Amino acid sequence: MLDAFVGGLILVFQWKSFLYLLLGAGIGFWVGILPGLGGATTLALMMPFIYKMTPQEALPFLLGMHSVVQTTGDITSILFGIPGEATTVATIVDGYPMAKKGEAGRAIGAALMSSLIGAVFGAMFLAISIPIVRPLVLAFGSPEMLMVILLGLTCISSLSGQDRRGLLLGLLSGGIGLLCSLVGQDRQAGILRFTFDSLYLWNGLPVIPVLVGLFAVPEIVDLAVRGTAIAGDVPSGKLGKGVMQGVRDTFTHFWLTVRCSLVGSLIGILPGLGGGVAQWMSYAHATQSAKTVEEQEGFGQGDIRGVLGPGAANNSKEGAGLIPTVAFGIPASSGMAILLGAFFLLGLVPGPEMLTKHLTLTFSMVWTIVVANIIIVLVSFLFINHIAALTTIRGKLLIPFILLLTFIGAYTSTNHIGDLITVLSFGCVGYFMVRFNWPRPPFILGFILGELAETYLYVSTSRYGWDWLYRPKVIVIFLLAVAVAVYPFIQRKRLQKGESSDEI
Repeated sequence: MLDAFVGGLILVFQWKSFLYLLLGAGIGFWVGILPGLGGATTLALMMPFIYKMTPQEALPFLLGMHSVVQTTGDITSILFGIPGEATTVATIVDGYPMAKKGEAGRAIGAALMSSLIGAVFGAMFLAISIPIVRPLVLAFGSPEMLMVILLGLTCISSLSGQDRRGLLLGLLSGGIGLLCSLVGQDRQAGILRFTFDSLYLWNGLPVIPVLVGLFAVPEIVDLAVRGTAIAGDVPSGKLGKGVMQGVRDTFTHFWLTVRCSLVGSLIGILPGLGGGVAQWMSYAHATQSAKTVEEQEGFGQGDIRGVLGPGAANNSKEGAGLIPTVAFGIPASSGMAILLGAFFLLGLVPGPEMLTKHLTLTFSMVWTIVVANIIIVLVSFLFINHIAALTTIRGKLLIPFILLLTFIGAYTSTNHIGDLITVLSFGCVGYFMVRFNWPRPPFILGFILGELAETYLYVSTSRYGWDWLYRPKVIVIFLLAVAVAVYPFIQRKRLQKGESSDEI
Protein backbone atom coordinates (compact mmCIF):
# COMPACT_ATOMS: atom_id res chain seq x y z
CA MET A 1 0.00 0.00 0.00
CA LEU A 2 2.79 2.46 0.97
CA ASP A 3 4.72 1.60 -2.19
CA ALA A 4 1.66 2.38 -4.30
CA PHE A 5 1.11 5.63 -2.38
CA VAL A 6 4.67 6.82 -3.05
CA GLY A 7 4.55 5.40 -6.58
CA GLY A 8 1.48 7.50 -7.29
CA LEU A 9 3.38 10.66 -6.33
CA ILE A 10 6.34 9.70 -8.52
CA LEU A 11 3.94 9.01 -11.39
CA VAL A 12 2.46 12.50 -11.17
CA PHE A 13 5.90 14.12 -11.41
CA GLN A 14 7.01 12.18 -14.50
CA TRP A 15 7.54 14.90 -17.08
CA LYS A 16 4.78 13.92 -19.49
CA SER A 17 2.20 13.40 -16.73
CA PHE A 18 3.19 16.66 -15.03
CA LEU A 19 3.02 18.56 -18.32
CA TYR A 20 -0.51 17.31 -18.97
CA LEU A 21 -1.46 18.11 -15.37
CA LEU A 22 -0.27 21.71 -15.88
CA LEU A 23 -2.19 21.95 -19.15
CA GLY A 24 -5.37 20.59 -17.57
CA ALA A 25 -5.06 22.84 -14.49
CA GLY A 26 -4.53 25.85 -16.78
CA ILE A 27 -7.73 25.06 -18.69
CA GLY A 28 -9.57 24.49 -15.41
CA PHE A 29 -8.36 27.88 -14.13
CA TRP A 30 -10.14 29.75 -16.94
CA VAL A 31 -13.16 27.47 -17.07
CA GLY A 32 -13.75 28.16 -13.37
CA ILE A 33 -13.52 31.92 -13.86
CA LEU A 34 -15.92 31.95 -16.84
CA PRO A 35 -19.50 31.46 -15.61
CA GLY A 36 -21.71 28.70 -16.88
CA LEU A 37 -19.37 26.48 -18.90
CA GLY A 38 -18.75 24.13 -16.01
CA GLY A 39 -16.21 21.42 -15.27
CA ALA A 40 -18.43 18.59 -16.53
CA THR A 41 -19.03 20.26 -19.91
CA THR A 42 -15.33 20.95 -20.33
CA LEU A 43 -14.49 17.36 -19.44
CA ALA A 44 -16.81 16.23 -22.23
CA LEU A 45 -15.17 18.68 -24.66
CA MET A 46 -11.70 17.39 -23.78
CA MET A 47 -12.57 13.72 -24.25
CA PRO A 48 -11.62 13.57 -27.98
CA PHE A 49 -8.07 14.66 -27.07
CA ILE A 50 -7.30 11.65 -24.87
CA TYR A 51 -7.71 8.90 -27.46
CA LYS A 52 -3.98 8.60 -28.07
CA MET A 53 -2.90 9.25 -24.49
CA THR A 54 -1.90 6.65 -21.94
CA PRO A 55 -3.81 6.52 -18.62
CA GLN A 56 -0.76 8.07 -16.93
CA GLU A 57 -1.13 11.12 -19.22
CA ALA A 58 -4.89 11.37 -19.66
CA LEU A 59 -5.95 11.15 -16.00
CA PRO A 60 -3.69 14.01 -14.77
CA PHE A 61 -4.96 16.07 -17.71
CA LEU A 62 -8.67 15.49 -17.04
CA LEU A 63 -8.57 15.35 -13.25
CA GLY A 64 -6.16 18.30 -13.01
CA MET A 65 -8.68 20.37 -14.92
CA HIS A 66 -11.79 19.15 -13.12
CA SER A 67 -10.36 19.47 -9.61
CA VAL A 68 -9.56 23.21 -9.84
CA VAL A 69 -12.66 24.69 -11.48
CA GLN A 70 -14.37 25.16 -8.10
CA THR A 71 -11.29 26.96 -6.76
CA THR A 72 -11.33 29.67 -9.41
CA GLY A 73 -15.13 29.59 -9.66
CA ASP A 74 -15.17 31.12 -6.18
CA ILE A 75 -13.25 34.14 -7.53
CA THR A 76 -16.00 35.04 -10.02
CA SER A 77 -18.66 34.50 -7.37
CA ILE A 78 -16.90 36.88 -4.98
CA LEU A 79 -15.95 39.60 -7.47
CA PHE A 80 -19.11 39.88 -9.57
CA GLY A 81 -21.84 37.99 -7.72
CA ILE A 82 -22.05 35.61 -10.69
CA PRO A 83 -21.55 31.92 -9.92
CA GLY A 84 -18.42 30.77 -11.76
CA GLU A 85 -19.74 27.24 -11.27
CA ALA A 86 -23.13 25.90 -10.21
CA THR A 87 -21.32 24.58 -7.15
CA THR A 88 -19.98 28.00 -6.07
CA VAL A 89 -23.30 29.82 -5.61
CA ALA A 90 -23.18 29.69 -1.81
CA THR A 91 -19.91 31.66 -1.87
CA ILE A 92 -21.82 34.63 -3.30
CA VAL A 93 -24.01 35.01 -0.20
CA ASP A 94 -21.19 36.42 1.94
CA GLY A 95 -18.35 36.77 -0.58
CA TYR A 96 -20.00 39.38 -2.81
CA PRO A 97 -21.09 41.62 0.11
CA MET A 98 -17.43 41.54 1.22
CA ALA A 99 -16.35 42.68 -2.27
CA LYS A 100 -18.88 45.53 -2.05
CA LYS A 101 -17.29 46.58 1.25
CA GLY A 102 -13.82 46.64 -0.33
CA GLU A 103 -12.77 43.30 1.18
CA ALA A 104 -12.49 41.35 -2.09
CA GLY A 105 -8.85 40.45 -1.40
CA ARG A 106 -9.68 39.08 2.05
CA ALA A 107 -12.62 37.05 0.69
CA ILE A 108 -10.57 35.62 -2.19
CA GLY A 109 -7.65 34.82 0.14
CA ALA A 110 -10.00 32.94 2.46
CA ALA A 111 -11.73 31.16 -0.43
CA LEU A 112 -8.42 30.06 -1.98
CA MET A 113 -6.90 28.82 1.28
CA SER A 114 -10.07 27.02 2.41
CA SER A 115 -10.34 25.49 -1.09
CA LEU A 116 -6.78 24.19 -0.77
CA ILE A 117 -7.47 22.71 2.67
CA GLY A 118 -10.70 21.21 1.35
CA ALA A 119 -8.92 19.68 -1.65
CA VAL A 120 -6.18 18.16 0.53
CA PHE A 121 -8.79 16.88 2.98
CA GLY A 122 -10.83 15.32 0.15
CA ALA A 123 -7.71 13.67 -1.30
CA MET A 124 -6.78 12.28 2.14
CA PHE A 125 -10.35 11.08 2.54
CA LEU A 126 -10.03 9.27 -0.78
CA ALA A 127 -6.67 7.74 0.15
CA ILE A 128 -7.86 6.54 3.56
CA SER A 129 -11.18 5.28 2.25
CA ILE A 130 -9.78 3.13 -0.56
CA PRO A 131 -9.33 0.03 1.66
CA ILE A 132 -12.67 0.39 3.47
CA VAL A 133 -14.88 1.95 0.85
CA ARG A 134 -16.99 -1.02 -0.13
CA PRO A 135 -19.18 -1.46 2.99
CA LEU A 136 -19.42 2.31 3.38
CA VAL A 137 -21.03 2.94 0.00
CA LEU A 138 -23.12 -0.22 -0.14
CA ALA A 139 -24.69 0.64 3.21
CA PHE A 140 -26.76 3.35 1.55
CA GLY A 141 -29.76 2.34 -0.55
CA SER A 142 -32.43 4.59 -2.05
CA PRO A 143 -34.33 5.02 1.28
CA GLU A 144 -31.17 6.20 3.05
CA MET A 145 -30.38 8.53 0.14
CA LEU A 146 -33.88 9.99 0.44
CA MET A 147 -33.29 10.66 4.13
CA VAL A 148 -29.94 12.33 3.35
CA ILE A 149 -31.81 14.63 0.94
CA LEU A 150 -34.36 15.33 3.68
CA LEU A 151 -31.39 16.16 5.92
CA GLY A 152 -30.25 18.66 3.29
CA LEU A 153 -33.73 20.21 3.09
CA THR A 154 -33.80 20.76 6.85
CA CYS A 155 -30.88 23.17 6.36
CA ILE A 156 -33.52 25.62 5.11
CA SER A 157 -34.15 26.50 8.76
CA SER A 158 -30.50 27.62 9.05
CA LEU A 159 -30.54 29.50 5.74
CA SER A 160 -33.70 31.47 6.56
CA GLY A 161 -34.07 34.64 8.59
CA GLN A 162 -33.75 34.48 12.35
CA ASP A 163 -37.23 35.73 13.32
CA ARG A 164 -40.60 34.13 12.61
CA ARG A 165 -41.14 36.20 9.47
CA GLY A 166 -37.70 35.22 8.18
CA LEU A 167 -38.41 31.54 8.82
CA LEU A 168 -41.79 31.78 7.09
CA LEU A 169 -40.24 33.49 4.07
CA GLY A 170 -37.45 30.87 4.01
CA LEU A 171 -39.98 28.02 4.02
CA LEU A 172 -42.02 29.70 1.29
CA SER A 173 -38.87 30.30 -0.75
CA GLY A 174 -37.81 26.65 -0.35
CA GLY A 175 -41.37 25.52 -1.26
CA ILE A 176 -41.33 27.59 -4.46
CA GLY A 177 -37.93 26.09 -5.29
CA LEU A 178 -39.42 22.60 -4.85
CA LEU A 179 -42.33 23.53 -7.15
CA CYS A 180 -39.92 24.80 -9.81
CA SER A 181 -38.06 21.47 -9.63
CA LEU A 182 -41.30 19.74 -10.72
CA VAL A 183 -41.27 21.48 -14.11
CA GLY A 184 -40.73 19.02 -16.97
CA GLN A 185 -41.59 15.44 -17.79
CA ASP A 186 -42.24 13.14 -14.87
CA ARG A 187 -39.50 10.52 -15.22
CA GLN A 188 -41.59 7.76 -13.75
CA ALA A 189 -45.03 8.27 -15.34
CA GLY A 190 -44.02 10.37 -18.36
CA ILE A 191 -46.59 13.07 -17.50
CA LEU A 192 -45.75 16.61 -18.59
CA ARG A 193 -45.86 19.11 -15.74
CA PHE A 194 -45.93 22.93 -16.15
CA THR A 195 -44.30 22.73 -19.60
CA PHE A 196 -46.91 24.98 -21.31
CA ASP A 197 -46.46 23.01 -24.56
CA SER A 198 -42.80 24.08 -24.72
CA LEU A 199 -40.33 21.41 -25.80
CA TYR A 200 -37.59 23.37 -24.00
CA LEU A 201 -39.22 22.67 -20.63
CA TRP A 202 -39.60 18.90 -21.14
CA ASN A 203 -36.28 18.29 -19.39
CA GLY A 204 -37.09 20.74 -16.62
CA LEU A 205 -35.63 24.15 -15.88
CA PRO A 206 -31.83 24.10 -16.47
CA VAL A 207 -29.88 24.79 -13.30
CA ILE A 208 -27.27 27.25 -14.66
CA PRO A 209 -29.66 29.87 -16.12
CA VAL A 210 -31.78 29.71 -12.98
CA LEU A 211 -28.76 30.25 -10.70
CA VAL A 212 -27.20 32.96 -12.87
CA GLY A 213 -30.49 34.83 -13.19
CA LEU A 214 -31.38 34.59 -9.52
CA PHE A 215 -28.02 35.86 -8.27
CA ALA A 216 -26.33 37.84 -11.07
CA VAL A 217 -29.15 39.98 -12.49
CA PRO A 218 -30.15 41.62 -9.16
CA GLU A 219 -26.50 42.54 -8.53
CA ILE A 220 -26.15 44.02 -12.03
CA VAL A 221 -29.27 46.14 -11.44
CA ASP A 222 -27.88 47.21 -8.04
CA LEU A 223 -24.54 48.13 -9.62
CA ALA A 224 -26.28 50.17 -12.33
CA VAL A 225 -28.44 52.01 -9.78
CA ARG A 226 -25.48 52.81 -7.51
CA GLY A 227 -23.41 54.05 -10.45
CA THR A 228 -20.15 53.26 -8.64
CA ALA A 229 -17.63 50.44 -8.77
CA ILE A 230 -18.43 47.14 -7.04
CA ALA A 231 -16.18 48.13 -4.13
CA GLY A 232 -17.77 51.60 -3.93
CA ASP A 233 -15.29 54.35 -3.11
CA VAL A 234 -12.74 52.12 -1.36
CA PRO A 235 -9.19 52.97 -2.56
CA SER A 236 -7.82 50.29 -4.87
CA GLY A 237 -4.59 50.05 -2.81
CA LYS A 238 -6.47 48.54 0.13
CA LEU A 239 -8.13 45.72 -1.79
CA GLY A 240 -5.21 43.31 -2.02
CA LYS A 241 -3.99 44.00 1.50
CA GLY A 242 -6.68 41.78 2.98
CA VAL A 243 -5.35 38.65 1.27
CA MET A 244 -3.16 37.56 4.17
CA GLN A 245 -6.00 38.42 6.56
CA GLY A 246 -8.18 36.00 4.55
CA VAL A 247 -5.48 33.33 4.88
CA ARG A 248 -5.26 33.97 8.64
CA ASP A 249 -9.07 33.79 8.87
CA THR A 250 -8.88 30.26 7.45
CA PHE A 251 -6.59 29.16 10.27
CA THR A 252 -8.52 31.17 12.90
CA HIS A 253 -11.59 29.15 11.92
CA PHE A 254 -9.55 26.06 11.08
CA TRP A 255 -11.85 23.51 12.68
CA LEU A 256 -14.88 25.04 10.98
CA THR A 257 -13.01 24.66 7.68
CA VAL A 258 -12.18 21.03 8.51
CA ARG A 259 -15.77 20.26 9.55
CA CYS A 260 -17.11 21.77 6.32
CA SER A 261 -14.52 19.74 4.38
CA LEU A 262 -15.85 16.64 6.13
CA VAL A 263 -19.43 17.61 5.18
CA GLY A 264 -18.30 17.98 1.55
CA SER A 265 -16.53 14.62 1.61
CA LEU A 266 -19.49 12.76 3.12
CA ILE A 267 -21.91 14.30 0.61
CA GLY A 268 -19.43 13.79 -2.24
CA ILE A 269 -19.16 10.05 -1.63
CA LEU A 270 -22.92 9.56 -2.06
CA PRO A 271 -23.85 9.14 -5.74
CA GLY A 272 -26.31 11.68 -7.12
CA LEU A 273 -26.09 14.42 -4.50
CA GLY A 274 -23.11 16.42 -5.80
CA GLY A 275 -21.63 19.80 -4.92
CA GLY A 276 -24.92 21.68 -5.06
CA VAL A 277 -25.97 20.01 -1.85
CA ALA A 278 -22.55 20.01 -0.19
CA GLN A 279 -22.04 23.78 -0.52
CA TRP A 280 -25.38 24.68 1.06
CA MET A 281 -25.13 22.14 3.88
CA SER A 282 -21.65 23.44 4.72
CA TYR A 283 -22.90 27.05 4.54
CA ALA A 284 -25.75 26.15 6.88
CA HIS A 285 -23.23 24.58 9.25
CA ALA A 286 -21.10 27.75 9.08
CA THR A 287 -24.08 29.88 10.13
CA GLN A 288 -24.52 27.62 13.14
CA SER A 289 -21.04 28.61 14.36
CA ALA A 290 -22.34 32.07 15.37
CA LYS A 291 -21.85 32.78 19.06
CA THR A 292 -24.11 35.82 19.38
CA VAL A 293 -27.33 37.02 17.81
CA GLU A 294 -25.39 39.83 16.07
CA GLU A 295 -22.97 37.30 14.56
CA GLN A 296 -25.89 35.21 13.38
CA GLU A 297 -27.55 38.20 11.73
CA GLY A 298 -24.22 39.10 10.07
CA PHE A 299 -24.35 36.07 7.76
CA GLY A 300 -25.42 37.26 4.32
CA GLN A 301 -23.88 40.66 5.02
CA GLY A 302 -20.23 39.61 4.54
CA ASP A 303 -19.17 37.14 7.25
CA ILE A 304 -15.89 35.44 6.42
CA ARG A 305 -17.16 32.09 7.75
CA GLY A 306 -19.81 32.13 5.00
CA VAL A 307 -16.94 32.05 2.49
CA LEU A 308 -14.80 29.46 4.27
CA GLY A 309 -17.51 26.79 4.62
CA PRO A 310 -18.61 26.48 0.96
CA GLY A 311 -15.02 27.00 -0.27
CA ALA A 312 -13.77 24.00 1.70
CA ALA A 313 -16.75 21.74 0.92
CA ASN A 314 -16.68 22.38 -2.84
CA ASN A 315 -13.17 21.03 -3.20
CA SER A 316 -13.28 18.23 -0.63
CA LYS A 317 -16.19 16.58 -2.42
CA GLU A 318 -14.10 16.07 -5.57
CA GLY A 319 -11.73 13.61 -3.95
CA ALA A 320 -14.57 11.83 -2.18
CA GLY A 321 -16.58 11.68 -5.40
CA LEU A 322 -13.87 9.53 -6.96
CA ILE A 323 -14.43 6.80 -4.37
CA PRO A 324 -17.66 5.23 -5.75
CA THR A 325 -16.50 5.99 -9.31
CA VAL A 326 -13.22 4.12 -8.96
CA ALA A 327 -14.41 1.36 -6.66
CA PHE A 328 -17.78 0.46 -8.22
CA GLY A 329 -18.15 2.40 -11.44
CA ILE A 330 -20.95 4.41 -9.79
CA PRO A 331 -20.44 8.10 -10.67
CA ALA A 332 -21.14 10.48 -7.81
CA SER A 333 -21.84 13.45 -10.11
CA SER A 334 -22.16 14.38 -13.78
CA GLY A 335 -18.44 15.20 -13.88
CA MET A 336 -17.58 11.81 -12.44
CA ALA A 337 -19.92 10.15 -14.99
CA ILE A 338 -17.89 11.70 -17.83
CA LEU A 339 -14.65 10.72 -16.10
CA LEU A 340 -16.03 7.18 -15.90
CA GLY A 341 -16.40 7.26 -19.68
CA ALA A 342 -12.76 8.30 -19.92
CA PHE A 343 -11.78 5.25 -17.85
CA PHE A 344 -13.37 2.94 -20.42
CA LEU A 345 -11.79 4.85 -23.31
CA LEU A 346 -8.40 4.28 -21.67
CA GLY A 347 -9.08 0.59 -21.13
CA LEU A 348 -9.55 0.87 -17.38
CA VAL A 349 -12.39 -0.98 -15.67
CA PRO A 350 -13.55 0.51 -12.35
CA GLY A 351 -13.76 -2.06 -9.57
CA PRO A 352 -11.35 -4.40 -7.80
CA GLU A 353 -8.65 -3.97 -10.45
CA MET A 354 -8.38 -0.24 -9.67
CA LEU A 355 -7.74 -1.15 -6.00
CA THR A 356 -5.21 -3.92 -6.73
CA LYS A 357 -3.61 -4.08 -10.19
CA HIS A 358 -3.88 -0.29 -10.85
CA LEU A 359 -3.54 0.88 -7.23
CA THR A 360 -0.55 3.10 -8.07
CA LEU A 361 -2.59 4.82 -10.78
CA THR A 362 -5.47 5.25 -8.33
CA PHE A 363 -3.17 6.92 -5.81
CA SER A 364 -1.78 9.12 -8.59
CA MET A 365 -5.31 10.56 -8.88
CA VAL A 366 -5.13 11.48 -5.18
CA TRP A 367 -1.85 13.30 -5.75
CA THR A 368 -3.16 14.96 -8.92
CA ILE A 369 -5.95 16.64 -6.93
CA VAL A 370 -3.46 17.89 -4.32
CA VAL A 371 -0.75 19.08 -6.73
CA ALA A 372 -3.17 20.76 -9.17
CA ASN A 373 -4.86 22.72 -6.38
CA ILE A 374 -1.54 23.81 -4.83
CA ILE A 375 -0.35 25.12 -8.21
CA ILE A 376 -3.58 26.97 -8.97
CA VAL A 377 -3.80 28.52 -5.50
CA LEU A 378 -0.18 29.74 -5.75
CA VAL A 379 -0.80 31.20 -9.22
CA SER A 380 -3.99 32.89 -7.98
CA PHE A 381 -2.10 34.43 -5.04
CA LEU A 382 0.47 35.86 -7.46
CA PHE A 383 -2.21 37.74 -9.40
CA ILE A 384 -4.66 38.41 -6.61
CA ASN A 385 -4.01 42.16 -6.46
CA HIS A 386 -4.82 42.50 -10.14
CA ILE A 387 -7.87 40.26 -9.75
CA ALA A 388 -9.20 42.23 -6.76
CA ALA A 389 -8.63 45.53 -8.59
CA LEU A 390 -11.46 44.55 -10.97
CA THR A 391 -13.87 45.61 -8.22
CA THR A 392 -12.67 49.24 -8.55
CA ILE A 393 -13.60 49.60 -12.24
CA ARG A 394 -16.54 51.93 -12.71
CA GLY A 395 -19.87 50.17 -13.02
CA LYS A 396 -20.76 51.64 -16.43
CA LEU A 397 -17.58 50.07 -17.87
CA LEU A 398 -17.96 46.76 -16.05
CA ILE A 399 -21.69 46.13 -16.57
CA PRO A 400 -21.49 45.32 -20.32
CA PHE A 401 -18.74 42.77 -19.58
CA ILE A 402 -20.71 41.22 -16.71
CA LEU A 403 -23.85 41.09 -18.86
CA LEU A 404 -21.87 39.34 -21.59
CA LEU A 405 -20.57 36.78 -19.09
CA THR A 406 -24.08 36.32 -17.69
CA PHE A 407 -25.75 35.61 -21.01
CA ILE A 408 -22.90 33.48 -22.39
CA GLY A 409 -22.86 31.51 -19.15
CA ALA A 410 -26.62 30.95 -19.32
CA TYR A 411 -26.67 30.14 -23.05
CA THR A 412 -23.99 27.44 -22.75
CA SER A 413 -26.39 25.41 -20.59
CA THR A 414 -28.41 23.98 -23.50
CA ASN A 415 -27.60 26.42 -26.37
CA HIS A 416 -31.32 27.30 -26.63
CA ILE A 417 -32.95 30.71 -26.70
CA GLY A 418 -35.01 29.48 -23.75
CA ASP A 419 -31.85 29.76 -21.61
CA LEU A 420 -31.86 33.53 -22.11
CA ILE A 421 -35.58 33.78 -21.33
CA THR A 422 -35.00 31.70 -18.20
CA VAL A 423 -32.14 33.89 -16.97
CA LEU A 424 -34.21 37.04 -17.49
CA SER A 425 -37.28 35.54 -15.81
CA PHE A 426 -35.39 34.34 -12.78
CA GLY A 427 -33.45 37.61 -12.78
CA CYS A 428 -36.77 39.40 -12.19
CA VAL A 429 -37.67 36.86 -9.50
CA GLY A 430 -34.28 37.36 -7.83
CA TYR A 431 -34.60 41.16 -7.98
CA PHE A 432 -37.95 41.15 -6.19
CA MET A 433 -36.70 38.58 -3.67
CA VAL A 434 -33.82 40.92 -2.80
CA ARG A 435 -36.06 43.97 -2.69
CA PHE A 436 -38.58 42.37 -0.34
CA ASN A 437 -35.97 40.50 1.76
CA TRP A 438 -36.89 37.00 0.68
CA PRO A 439 -33.91 34.65 1.26
CA ARG A 440 -32.64 33.13 -2.00
CA PRO A 441 -30.56 30.18 -0.64
CA PRO A 442 -33.64 28.17 0.49
CA PHE A 443 -35.06 28.51 -3.04
CA ILE A 444 -31.89 27.04 -4.53
CA LEU A 445 -31.79 24.23 -1.98
CA GLY A 446 -35.42 23.30 -2.74
CA PHE A 447 -34.83 23.56 -6.50
CA ILE A 448 -31.72 21.35 -6.50
CA LEU A 449 -32.99 18.73 -4.08
CA GLY A 450 -36.59 18.53 -5.32
CA GLU A 451 -35.87 16.31 -8.33
CA LEU A 452 -33.56 14.02 -6.35
CA ALA A 453 -36.10 13.66 -3.54
CA GLU A 454 -38.85 12.73 -6.00
CA THR A 455 -36.67 10.12 -7.73
CA TYR A 456 -35.52 8.41 -4.53
CA LEU A 457 -39.04 8.49 -3.05
CA TYR A 458 -40.36 6.74 -6.17
CA VAL A 459 -37.59 4.11 -6.15
CA SER A 460 -37.97 3.49 -2.41
CA THR A 461 -41.76 3.06 -2.47
CA SER A 462 -41.66 0.95 -5.66
CA ARG A 463 -39.10 -1.45 -4.25
CA TYR A 464 -39.95 -1.59 -0.55
CA GLY A 465 -43.51 -0.22 -0.27
CA TRP A 466 -43.63 1.85 2.94
CA ASP A 467 -41.53 -0.71 4.85
CA TRP A 468 -38.45 1.39 4.10
CA LEU A 469 -39.61 3.78 6.83
CA TYR A 470 -38.65 1.17 9.46
CA ARG A 471 -35.07 0.62 8.27
CA PRO A 472 -32.66 1.41 11.15
CA LYS A 473 -30.39 3.71 9.13
CA VAL A 474 -33.43 5.61 7.81
CA ILE A 475 -34.63 6.22 11.38
CA VAL A 476 -31.15 7.36 12.52
CA ILE A 477 -30.77 9.82 9.61
CA PHE A 478 -34.35 11.06 10.14
CA LEU A 479 -33.61 11.80 13.81
CA LEU A 480 -30.44 13.59 12.72
CA ALA A 481 -32.51 15.65 10.26
CA VAL A 482 -34.92 16.61 13.04
CA ALA A 483 -31.97 17.68 15.20
CA VAL A 484 -30.54 19.81 12.36
CA ALA A 485 -33.97 21.41 11.78
CA VAL A 486 -34.55 22.42 15.41
CA TYR A 487 -30.94 23.31 16.24
CA PRO A 488 -31.16 26.94 14.95
CA PHE A 489 -34.11 27.58 17.32
CA ILE A 490 -32.28 26.05 20.28
CA GLN A 491 -29.16 28.02 19.35
CA ARG A 492 -31.07 31.30 19.13
CA LYS A 493 -32.79 30.70 22.48
CA ARG A 494 -29.40 29.94 24.01
CA LEU A 495 -27.82 33.06 22.53
CA GLN A 496 -30.72 35.27 23.68
CA LYS A 497 -30.55 33.75 27.15
CA GLY A 498 -26.78 34.37 27.27
CA GLU A 499 -27.21 38.02 26.23
CA SER A 500 -29.94 38.54 28.83
CA SER A 501 -27.62 37.14 31.52
CA ASP A 502 -24.82 39.51 30.42
CA GLU A 503 -27.12 42.54 30.63
CA ILE A 504 -28.11 41.60 34.18
